[in-house]
This record gives sequence, C-alpha cells and structure tokens, in this order.
Amino acid sequence: MTHYRKKPVVVEAMLYKGECNYKDVCAFVGEELFMEYYETDQILIVPNVAGELRADKGDFIIKGLDGEFYPCKPNIFDQTYEKV
Repeated sequence: MTHYRKKPVVVEAMLYKGECNYKDVCAFVGEELFMEYYETDQILIVPNVAGELRADKGDFIIKGLDGEFYPCKPNIFDQTYEKV
C-alpha cells in the first residue's frame, strides 16, 4: 500500500447560516439557489456537475478548483482546511 498526502490548495468557502446569509451565499455562488424549509431547518440546494447537492444550515459551501461549488459538513471542513 502506498500513502498519499493531499496537496496544499487554497479554496474559497462560505459558512451557510440559513436564511440570514442566504443572499450572500447566492452572490458567492453567482446564482440564486433554491432554499427548502423542513420544520426549522433551511436546506440549500447547490447545483453541481454531480447533480443537486443538499447543504444544511451550518455546512460550508466550497468553491472547487474548477469553479464548481459543493457543500461540506463543518467537522470535515475543520479536519481538512485551515484559515489562511
């Protein structure tokens, strides 16, 4: 087995806080995103080449290397990225 290390790469990301920063997230992504309400949760639908991805309140929205956007759970984000 061979070990690999993730290459250091800087990404742009924004924390989705729900309705309070919905417009800011849309501006970041560059289009109006669909938001669904489930009881008290505000789910954001993020279009991606893999299809529509669900972002929960508290998830990070990451801009990938090819300009694509995708959600990332906060615990994974904290383990993978550090602020620069």
